[in-house]
Amino acid sequence: MDDNRIEQWFRAYSNDVYRFLVYYTGRKDIDDLVQETFIRALKAHQHTEIVNPKTWLFAIARNVAIDEKRKKKLRNWLPDLFLQQLVSRDKTPEESLELGENKRILYDTINQLKRSYRDVLILRGIKGLSSTETAEVLGWSEAKVHITLHRALKAVQNSKNAPATEAMTDAVTR
Repeated sequence: MDDNRIEQWFRAYSNDVYRFLVYYTGRKDIDDLVQETFIRALKAHQHTEIVNPKTWLFAIARNVAIDEKRKKKLRNWLPDLFLQQLVSRDKTPEESLELGENKRILYDTINQLKRSYRDVLILRGIKGLSSTETAEVLGWSEAKVHITLHRALKAVQNSKNAPATEAMTDAVTR
């Protein structure tokens, strides 16, 4: 029965989890992370009562992405992976065009922010979660979500990227 519930959640939320991870990691090749999110959900679901599966899955996805980043950092320290560090991290021209100029500026601006600002902007502004849902995903109080969102928006405004500021303000206030 638990497997069926996870399968239903996968059908209902896998696209949301995928898009969240794309924004969160800045990569499009995150199918493995989506899969890992649902594997962890399957294992954890047996021991946990889930009230809001979407926010619970976002919290798992966030932790999966953080774990992946830590693993990547560790791999970069290994001497036999020296050549991997020489690979360009710049986007291809096709990817840049695909994002569109304003979206690219917004994307770059968000990725330059510190993690807590980036998390709250992605969850509230891009994924459209409520303050309560965002607090649940991040393990924060609602007050902290509001304060951090305010500070994150100020940071975007201070970045001098008018399209990013306008796009983010529109996303959060809708």
